Amino acid sequence: MKIYYAMSISGEQNPESENINTELILYLKNFGDVLTEHFSNPALIGTGETKLTNKEIHDRDLNWLLSADIIVAEVSNVSLGVGYEIGRAVENNKKILCIRKKSTKRLSAMISGCEHLTLKEYTTPEEVKSFIKVFFANL
Repeated sequence: MKIYYAMSISGEQNPESENINTELILYLKNFGDVLTEHFSNPALIGTGETKLTNKEIHDRDLNWLLSADIIVAEVSNVSLGVGYEIGRAVENNKKILCIRKKSTKRLSAMISGCEHLTLKEYTTPEEVKSFIKVFFANL
C-alpha cells in the first residue's frame, strides 16, 4: 500500500509538530510504503527542499499523491500546500485521513466541512496512532 503523508513544511510550524510528524511517518511505515518519508527530515522544516526547483517538487509530489492509495494529512498548522494536496486528493477520489491536534483555533471549513475525508482530533501520539490503526483496518 502506498501512503502519502502531507504536512506543513514551508507554512506554519512548531517544534511539537515536528516531533509528531516524525513519529507518525515511522508509524505509518507499519501499513505500507510512505512516499513522503523524507518529510521527517528536520532540515526541510521551514525552508523546504533546496536542490529541486519549485516545479520539480510540485510535479514529483503530485505524482506521488496521485499514485498513493491513502492520504494522511496533518492539518494542525496552516499550510496552503497541504490544503492544495487535500483538494487534489478529493478530486481524485483518494481515501483521506486528516489528523489535527486538539486546539481552540478554528479549522478551515473547507477541511472540517468536507464529507469526502475523515477528520480526527488528537491530544497524544498514542491517540492519533489509534485513529490511524482503525482507519487502515476499516479500508
